[in-house]
Amino acid sequence: MYIRIQLISHRLNLGVKLQSRIDMPGGDNGSSKPEVSPYDEAMDALSSLITKRSRADPGNKGDRFDLLFDYLKMLDLDQQISRMNIIHVAGTKGKGSTCTFTESILRSCGFHTGLFTSPHLIDIRERFQLDGVDICEDKFLAYFWWCWNRLKEKTSDNVPMPPLFRFLALLAFKIFAAEQVDVAILEVGLGGKFDATNVVQTPIVCGISSLGFDHMEILGQTLGEIAGEKAGIFKHGVPAFTVPQPDEAMHVLEEKASQLDVHLQVATPLDINLLGGLHLGLDGEHQYLNAGLAIALCSTWLQRTGHLEVNYLERTTSLPEQFIKGLTTATLQGRAQIVPDRFIDIKSPGDLVFYLDGAHSPESMEVCANWFSLAIKEDNQQQNSLYNHPLDNTGASHESVQSYHHETSRKTSTQILLFNCMSVRDPQLLFPRLMNTCASHGVHFQKVLFVPNISVYYKVGSSAIPPTDSQVDLSWQLTLQRVWENLIHGEKGDAKGSDLICEEGKDDAEKSIKSCEHSMVFPSLQLAIKWLRDNVQQNHSARFQVLVTGSLHLVGDVLRLVKK
Repeated sequence: MYIRIQLISHRLNLGVKLQSRIDMPGGDNGSSKPEVSPYDEAMDALSSLITKRSRADPGNKGDRFDLLFDYLKMLDLDQQISRMNIIHVAGTKGKGSTCTFTESILRSCGFHTGLFTSPHLIDIRERFQLDGVDICEDKFLAYFWWCWNRLKEKTSDNVPMPPLFRFLALLAFKIFAAEQVDVAILEVGLGGKFDATNVVQTPIVCGISSLGFDHMEILGQTLGEIAGEKAGIFKHGVPAFTVPQPDEAMHVLEEKASQLDVHLQVATPLDINLLGGLHLGLDGEHQYLNAGLAIALCSTWLQRTGHLEVNYLERTTSLPEQFIKGLTTATLQGRAQIVPDRFIDIKSPGDLVFYLDGAHSPESMEVCANWFSLAIKEDNQQQNSLYNHPLDNTGASHESVQSYHHETSRKTSTQILLFNCMSVRDPQLLFPRLMNTCASHGVHFQKVLFVPNISVYYKVGSSAIPPTDSQVDLSWQLTLQRVWENLIHGEKGDAKGSDLICEEGKDDAEKSIKSCEHSMVFPSLQLAIKWLRDNVQQNHSARFQVLVTGSLHLVGDVLRLVKK
């Protein structure tokens, strides 16, 4: 395709010009400056667009939303977007999973798919998928520089460069238009009404996943207010689907739909029997809700684009083979993901396993706790089964295999929580949901490790370097520790207001670690991972099952450290 060659050439010709624009103040661009790769140069440029400490900054709400239409015209995308076959999905929980199922189904049906999601876990290219694969670096750089330089040339004091997320949404539109995708699936970043993806005016179908309390400082303090923001993606006459919602939220969704002549339907959760004995690609009971919504979105998209005469929403006894394939092969990092630590030097990598889920709202904490409790129960049962029925593996003697199973079965499984969350979250709401749900399954964390994230809010890129340990502000992590310890002592009948008895590490390597009876605060994630690895290596009778949750950024940071 000729545009790809032109874009790559365009980036190479203009890369030097851009570097001078984004050099640090007083930037002497002399030979003493370390050489920057084209990809890192693009990450530096993106970092310069970060204007808020986080997307949860109240100033982000509807901040000159109309400028998005100006940016589309600058990029010659206004007409191209109107011709895209778009599926638009908002929600508090499950919107990423719904989009992943939707993309996988339509790709299995033979369509050329584009998927825009957020946030990324390790590399920003994860946000832009073509046919189920992250966009390659060459294409990303080509389209990035094209958009960047066009906007740099045309923006002004009155119409400044867009902030980070808006730029990424515009870049997604450029990628999907240039790659001529058959379908573009867009996940709302935050809210709906004023989200950058809502510049789309003529989607084929819209979806709203489960609603709950999140980003309340921007979206509102009640479910009704939050639902109103999410319903902002409804477009006149465009059909929409949602999942069963609390009455307060459903009432608002129905009211907004009625005002815009939107036919709003509630998607039925997927019946497991329709998968023919197979399992969903994404783990967790809650995924049957998201899968049902994805089926409704795909079926409607196929009908409205002239590709399907049969309405699969009305069929309760079977699903097309392509739908089943899409649902059972879908993958999504950081949601109900299980990763053994492959870097630890022990005989069995299963002795340190990370259970990762980016839950960060009270409702998703409960879902996460249920998933984790059932997952470790299944894991422990499998270990016992291996011991009771050892297999004679090819390439290994029966004695060595049996010895391994015997050694594994004798190990005690210990549950550890590795946690961080944004300071706008309320741990008084998050921790009880997590703690009580796990306890209902008989799961209790022996230790909780609180850490700051590696990734920093002011820098984009997989190699973003955090401050050194001595510079880290741990006041939030210490607050989380205090809340957790008080909850534990409260459960035991201790005085909740009593002072916590904590101590610092005794040697230089651990002097910044704050240790209480049930929890520890580490100045870095790397130190927490080292502590876990050291304990597993020193205690040969232990298996550590580590739940990582509270933040998708934390999940991404852990994946960088433990996944090859």
